[in-house]
Amino acid sequence: MKVEDILAKLVSFPVLGGDSNLEIIHWIQNYIESFGLETTLVPNEEKTKASLHCRIGPSVDGGVILSGHTDVVPVKGQVWDSDPFTLTKKDGKLFGRGSADMKGFIACCLASLPTLIKADLKQPIYFAFSYDEEIGCLAAPELIEHIKKTYSENAKYAIIGEPSSLVPVIGKKGVCYVLTEVNGSAGHSSGIHKEISAIHESTRLIMWLENKMKELSHATQDHRFEPPHSTLHVGQISGGVATNIVADYTRFEWDVRVIPKDDIEAIFNDYFSFCKERELEVRKLFPGFTISNTFVHPPVPALDTKETDSIVALTQKISEQNSWKTVAYAAEAGQFHEAGYQSIICGPGSIEQAHRANEYTTQEQLDKCVVMLQKLVVEFSI
Repeated sequence: MKVEDILAKLVSFPVLGGDSNLEIIHWIQNYIESFGLETTLVPNEEKTKASLHCRIGPSVDGGVILSGHTDVVPVKGQVWDSDPFTLTKKDGKLFGRGSADMKGFIACCLASLPTLIKADLKQPIYFAFSYDEEIGCLAAPELIEHIKKTYSENAKYAIIGEPSSLVPVIGKKGVCYVLTEVNGSAGHSSGIHKEISAIHESTRLIMWLENKMKELSHATQDHRFEPPHSTLHVGQISGGVATNIVADYTRFEWDVRVIPKDDIEAIFNDYFSFCKERELEVRKLFPGFTISNTFVHPPVPALDTKETDSIVALTQKISEQNSWKTVAYAAEAGQFHEAGYQSIICGPGSIEQAHRANEYTTQEQLDKCVVMLQKLVVEFSI
């Protein structure tokens, strides 16, 4: 099958993050196994979703894992010019949800299978396709652990095919989303002096987050990123029922994006300690006061590949790119990096087209990615 035909099939599966992906993963599994290869599924506990991995080539140390995710973000509320789950080609552009992020890369991997199985590989090439990446990179840790347990040999590299316009990405910030809920006491606003406003207390927490960001920006910087420091940002807040009623409940959601030099756990510990201090102080006035924190998007580690790591030279060679860049979005690359693989992001399509209406990749990008993978085969056949 041509790469665009494979992509059309992949796009036709409307698997959102959190949904069952069994239909698309079984199609991928059947496609790979039609070439005589063995695949392994890694299901979730409920058996409603599964990741997939397989090896092409010899059982020796070295080689590379080609990684992608099968889920996409919703289209609800977006105005599309075509059916988002029907690949539509126009003027060299291929429109469809996931065409860029990141079913285009998976399609290129699958389209390269005839080349892979015919090659005299001296080092193996692995496929690793996950679920629920879009809601927190949830499946990657278990998938990586399963790969390590399944194969006696150890891969050296991991290329995560997020859309980068085929420019190697050597660094990304770690990311996490947190929900903070504050419970105070309700009462008439004229009695604010004897009530505890959840809104007022929330503003103290929010100002702590802003001040923490300022502190981090002065303490550590990494000029590969823009901005060159870790960020903390409150994106949603709600609470209160009327202007003349003291709010007894407030919730706000915030994210933290850390440069590799900063410790995301240390930031959480500092914030949670401040929350505990406020609880102890305010409970002297109102014993029912509480602050709770929930991870909405679990911590995803940063990617910190060095310019001198051999994965960079390899990826630059096969992609014909002499440059590299960094990004701020979440991706499974940090998890592969943390697991000990030299990791990099490099895939077809632009991140500028991801998550928006009329998402697209181009035929040119797909074709270039297929050529890139063919050059990877040559490198691993020497």
